[in-house]
Amino acid sequence: MTAPDAEPASEPEPASPVGPEPSGPAGPAPADRELSVRERAVLALERRSWAGPGAKERAIREELGISPVRYFQLLNALIEDERALREDPVTVNRLRRLREARRDRR
Repeated sequence: MTAPDAEPASEPEPASPVGPEPSGPAGPAPADRELSVRERAVLALERRSWAGPGAKERAIREELGISPVRYFQLLNALIEDERALREDPVTVNRLRRLREARRDRR
């Protein structure tokens, strides 16, 4: 029997659509570890084409539950990650070429 003044069990907070934010500083991940659900979702979103301005940012917020700034931070880290290259070489190589072209224009 429970005490009348006992608080009801609280509901767990809903998880973000693609899993929890990784803890700890961003850095190279072990090569034997697979990409997380969130990392795969970032690559999948980047593969898509976008109809107009704002569509991608809206999809980032709605589908991933993160800000566009955080999305691009994660994406830039993924570009350097060999696991991402193994997972989606076409997208990662395209992003690397775009980054190099931007650097060359500077």
